[in-house]
Amino acid sequence: MEYQALSFTPWEHGSFWVFVAVVIFALLAGRKIAAPIAAMLDARAQSVRDALEEAARLKEEAQALLADAKARQAQATEDAKQILASAHAEAARMSAELAEEAQATAARRERLAMERIAAAEAAAVKDVRAAAIDIATAASAQILRDGFGAPTDAARIDQAIASIPTALRRAG
Repeated sequence: MEYQALSFTPWEHGSFWVFVAVVIFALLAGRKIAAPIAAMLDARAQSVRDALEEAARLKEEAQALLADAKARQAQATEDAKQILASAHAEAARMSAELAEEAQATAARRERLAMERIAAAEAAAVKDVRAAAIDIATAASAQILRDGFGAPTDAARIDQAIASIPTALRRAG
């Protein structure tokens, strides 16, 4: 039987015609099935391409936003440094201004105190002069009343000198 199977020509065998029918069916049906499958695969490939393009566009946008955010952060950092520098300069200026004002106030108070001391000294000198004039006037009047003489002059001078502290205490 083996020999017989090898001697047949392929078209005389029934499985050959089944194979031919399957191939014809596959060709005819394959065209009708392949077109939708190809269309479906093309649509899928197009959706993948679109998704990749969208991802690339979104990546570019994200990179642009990142660069913009970094630029804003750098600008904000620079602005903060400038604000700190100006605040330090303003604080130093105000400190110097307040020190100068305090120094001027201290000088003004010192001047007023010196003026008060000078006025008090002038008043004390005036009071001492007035007391000395009163003592001298009283001594002169007594000398004139008692008369002049060497023995009495020494006693009167000693008495006038001794009365100076008492007169100063009364005047002060």
